[in-house]
Amino acid sequence: MRQISRVLAWFSCGDASAVASMLAVGKYGAQCEVIYCDTFAYEHPDNRRFFADVEKWIGRQILVRRSSEYEDIYDVFQRTKWLVGIGGARCTTEMKKNVRKEYQRVDDLHVFGFTADEKHRVDRFRKENPELWAEFPLIDNGITKADCHAIVRRAEIELPAMYRLGYQNNNCIGCVKGGSGYWNKIRVDFPEAFDRMAKMERQLNAAICKREGVTDGKRWRERVFLDELPTDAGRYTVEPDIECGVLCSTD
Repeated sequence: MRQISRVLAWFSCGDASAVASMLAVGKYGAQCEVIYCDTFAYEHPDNRRFFADVEKWIGRQILVRRSSEYEDIYDVFQRTKWLVGIGGARCTTEMKKNVRKEYQRVDDLHVFGFTADEKHRVDRFRKENPELWAEFPLIDNGITKADCHAIVRRAEIELPAMYRLGYQNNNCIGCVKGGSGYWNKIRVDFPEAFDRMAKMERQLNAAICKREGVTDGKRWRERVFLDELPTDAGRYTVEPDIECGVLCSTD
């Protein structure tokens, strides 16, 4: 049996990671560190309130780790000339994955907040991170995303503002992994964030969203810049979930 020296619970200001962190602290006590990789700059300001509420709930200070190379996600976009691709988003790699790698040790046990709805992501996670020793307490306990919402409410913690606005995740405002429906919702709720990303797309000549159709019996797909995105494009409620963390995907 492996000897546990340090447990790292990775908190992302979402309610699933909050519940996973609570379970990890309850199970491992003083051995457990709860850690947040700092992307506050482009998250909703209410995340700082949620962060503080979760600290009180779990009875543990959440450690904040920052990138040693990049100031924020737009610094990543500017310097790497990269937004998003098949492998995910460069901002998540630099602001979260690499921050984790800089802090972790080979004998750490990692706790992640995948829910019981996301079992399909664990196999991919283990394939892409074979060196990590990891636990998924939400899956082990059959806790779904809806359950996490309910658990946080029962703890008398108000859900983060992005959930209350109808978003499925509490990522940065204007996540590069979002689809057309998501971006049209951002256009309405956060027009400044929409315009900022639209300008970044043009600067890098890289479009986030796609549109597709059929012409003369042939299906086609093409990228579309945000400043040309039809206002009725996409349906956010049926778009794939957008993970911002250990997988950084849209599967």
